Amino acid sequence: MDQDSLFGSDGQALDADGTRARVRALRKEIEHHTYLYYAKDAPEISDAAFDSLMRELRELEQAHPELIDPTSPTQRVGGYVGEQFSPVRHAVRMYSLDNAMGLEELDEWLARTVEAIGHPVPFCCELKIDGSSIALTYEAGVLTKAATRGDGTTGEDVTVNMRTVRDIPLRLRDAGIEGLVDPDASIEVRGEVYMPKRSFESLNAAAAAQGRQGFANPRNAAAGSLRQKDPTVTQGRDLSTFLYAIADDAPVRAESQWELLQWLGDCGFHVNPDVKRCDTPEEVHRFCEEVADRRDSLPYGIDGVVVKVDSFAIQRAMGFTARAPRWAIAYKFPPEEKTTVLRDISVQVGRTGAITPVAELDPVRVDGSVVARATLHNLDEVHRKDVRVGDTIIVRKAGDVIPEVLGPVLSLRPEGAIPWEMPAMCPSCGSPLVREDGEAAFRCVSIDCPAQATERLIHWASRGAMDIDGMGEEIVARLVESGRLTDVADYYNLSEYDLATLETGRINKEGEPVHLGSTIAAKLVASIEASKARPFGRVLFGLGIRHVGKTTGAQIAAAYPSMDALMQASEEDLAAIDGVGGIIAKSIRAFLETPDNREVIHRLGVLGVRMEDVRTEGEDVLQTLAGITFVLTGSLVESGMTRDEAGSRLKAMGAKVSGSVSKKTGYVIAGEAAGSKYDKAVALGVPVLSEADLLRLLETGSLEAAGIA
Repeated sequence: MDQDSLFGSDGQALDADGTRARVRALRKEIEHHTYLYYAKDAPEISDAAFDSLMRELRELEQAHPELIDPTSPTQRVGGYVGEQFSPVRHAVRMYSLDNAMGLEELDEWLARTVEAIGHPVPFCCELKIDGSSIALTYEAGVLTKAATRGDGTTGEDVTVNMRTVRDIPLRLRDAGIEGLVDPDASIEVRGEVYMPKRSFESLNAAAAAQGRQGFANPRNAAAGSLRQKDPTVTQGRDLSTFLYAIADDAPVRAESQWELLQWLGDCGFHVNPDVKRCDTPEEVHRFCEEVADRRDSLPYGIDGVVVKVDSFAIQRAMGFTARAPRWAIAYKFPPEEKTTVLRDISVQVGRTGAITPVAELDPVRVDGSVVARATLHNLDEVHRKDVRVGDTIIVRKAGDVIPEVLGPVLSLRPEGAIPWEMPAMCPSCGSPLVREDGEAAFRCVSIDCPAQATERLIHWASRGAMDIDGMGEEIVARLVESGRLTDVADYYNLSEYDLATLETGRINKEGEPVHLGSTIAAKLVASIEASKARPFGRVLFGLGIRHVGKTTGAQIAAAYPSMDALMQASEEDLAAIDGVGGIIAKSIRAFLETPDNREVIHRLGVLGVRMEDVRTEGEDVLQTLAGITFVLTGSLVESGMTRDEAGSRLKAMGAKVSGSVSKKTGYVIAGEAAGSKYDKAVALGVPVLSEADLLRLLETGSLEAAGIA
């Protein structure tokens, strides 16, 4: 419709009917181009032209709010209220898949399946997308609900966030509705939400630039992005989807998986084009091999191939086991292994003086991310694997996360490569390295070691310790280099001017040094000030006492809730604390008896850092959670609390806080990017609480008052 058709000859705007028709036409056109761009990767118009259509639609809806509809393209964010993360029961259980951990196991399953059916049948082969499962419910063609997989029976409501994902149609296309037996039927379609590799790298690069920890892999990034309280955050995470299933095939005219995929495409869903209908097991085998060979070139992560009996009728006849369909299997790729060159073995000095050898590698992409360094743990491990500088080595990710050096390719070892030995002197301070009897690690025992000082400073500011937000490794290193920071007490003498004038090591286009600036400086000063109020147990952990971790620090603070009391405790007293023992007690006493350490502790107290946990009279917290075990997982983004802080508040109410999930666990509290603990809780039937549930519990003081029990 051109400009002349929008306005009459006398310049008057269209009447109500004309405006309504224009709105409908714009929505249909925008939906069409959104489908072409996101689902088909085949845009027909420029971004500017698309933006113009959206702008006109938005202006018409603003002028005529009575025409706003939840399915309008303008309403992907805003204008819609939903119950985020509330339970959603799936129309039909979302089953897991049995795995074939190699081509031999796959061939065995194919042979058994053909034998059980009694004759050869076609199979539909699809890529196994490495993302987060999603179920979408449409009523009369309109998106009404989106839910995570959860335990397969009940998931979490993420409707608000899924509406922001551009390749999800808010309304099914006409061609898809024509494929329904009843156009008004309720259907639940299923697929995978994923984050493209390029977007994952950009997200983690941005996190690193801000001093935040990135996601471990694209799968975790996708899952974490889905569970954002603010849907605009999800919208900015560049998520995409592939749809491939339906809960119940009765409402659709499709009679096979192959036909279902065609119908999903007709509906407007993003359907993976890398699908093959195979008439023989041999074809299935070849497809899996071909996909494995080119998985690295795909713009998204996959971890295998899903093989399904194509016919829905045969699927129904074969049925399910207790956990999985008999008519489908997931062929899993073996862990991705890559070769690269070991250029050097450096040594890293930890905050307790432990020396760790680190493999410095030619950068190589492994399982979706670039690996340039990998720990070699200790000298014994280097010798056991016999890796030498110059070797071509094999690298993989242990548990799909941590880079691991498997060993060398001996046939490619260069002449003259010699076994690596631990240096005799500390690379940071030049002091002799020592190795105590019974220990694998070498250590620098010099109290003046600069590397240890820097690591201690980084540790003090870390999230698990004093949580000085924004105080990352680079800023700490610059503060140390400039002489502004020598020990942890110096944090509390830093002014906004000290931080604002700190050189970052970069220069502007005029060749002048770039400074940290007043905005960042003000935020850092505020965060430093806030850290003064951390619990005493966090202070003990932050000091970097050898063998004293977060849990041990909390246990010590519970027994001796002030630094004065702790200073008076004997080694025997400390050893008697549950979870401490003789070795830790000896380490604590040695630390507290060192004059330099005592002087730093004194300065911390003078500068306002809390050195005791005090509960005034009448402030006792009711033990309403006594006997209940909680496990915390993921990030608590809404409150800004660390898991340790949340755990401390639960403990104050009598709860036990554990690091692992079991059948005895009372509740799991799942924050952003909750991982395997969430999955285990769902598998065991342990109740899962959201961060909102946690905040209500802490506010009301009991499960009953919070509406949980």
